[in-house]
Amino acid sequence: CTSEDVNNLAYALMVKGAVEQVWRPRAEALVAQLADLARDQAATPMLAHTHGQPATPTTLGKELAVLAWRLQRQLARVRGAAYLGKLNGATGTYGAHLAAVPDHDWQATSRAFVESLGLQWNPLTTQIESHDWQAELYADVARFNRILHGLAQDVWTYISMGYFAQVRGQGTVGSSTMPHKVNPIRFENAEANLEVSCALLDVLASTLVESRMQRDLTDSSMQRNIGTAFGHSLLAIDNVCRGLAGLDAVPERMAQDLDANWEVLAEPIQSAMRALAAQGISGMDNPYERLKELTRGRRIGEPELREFIAGLGLPAEVEARLQTLTPASYTGLAASLVEHLADAP
Repeated sequence: CTSEDVNNLAYALMVKGAVEQVWRPRAEALVAQLADLARDQAATPMLAHTHGQPATPTTLGKELAVLAWRLQRQLARVRGAAYLGKLNGATGTYGAHLAAVPDHDWQATSRAFVESLGLQWNPLTTQIESHDWQAELYADVARFNRILHGLAQDVWTYISMGYFAQVRGQGTVGSSTMPHKVNPIRFENAEANLEVSCALLDVLASTLVESRMQRDLTDSSMQRNIGTAFGHSLLAIDNVCRGLAGLDAVPERMAQDLDANWEVLAEPIQSAMRALAAQGISGMDNPYERLKELTRGRRIGEPELREFIAGLGLPAEVEARLQTLTPASYTGLAASLVEHLADAP
């Protein structure tokens, strides 16, 4: 055996154990917690923001479900990860093995030993196992991290908007001079740890797939950072779990923003007008431009919108439907879409 025959198997077993016994259970618990919160808030109306501007309303639960779904997909990839190993000598030729015992089936012995460790046998290597499986795994974990980073930023923003209230008495830190504050430190700490983890995972994934000729030692130094990369991800997962546990949704605050943005109903009105125009009903021309003139660059309230609808000459049943619409009720299928979490991989 060359030293890499031992080291590659040891690293594969360490990484496999770290992922399956430590990292993945914590990550799965986080996603389950997020999915439960999404289901609890499935029908809570919320003003959406695209490009930072008020947009078509959604529900808080649906937006959390989007993040849970994305994280679940990455966990499915991690669950399917392959952990490879090799045992084939100084340059992967079994040269020394055959020199010692020429008539033995060394490939069968190598395969049986590697597989007995719960690893997948790699039949073709140089002096080192090529580490491609590590690069694949680290890319998936880094992608999970980045989605979680987006979650931390979004929840932080919802807290700043008052959509979430932070529960007191959970050890959260406020300002040293402003007694009223409870800072969203769990999510801020998570962001920092995820950035460190991703930086390490990225350099691991890009470096470990390279080796000059049959061997160089860059992988030896690089692999010593694997535990640190997973450690920072675990710290972030712990922070997000604790942060989510310390939140209460504030539907009243979300309702205030919805009621202050009646202009978001320009979308369903012009969409209904387009459908009527396609049916040959007159007076429905230029719906987008007419709604743009009414709403763009200024706020309108319920009275202005109701008056506009009444003056369109809509069929009675369509007018009645649009007149009962509010920003809080214009959430489409958002609440029911959360049910798709049950179908996640």
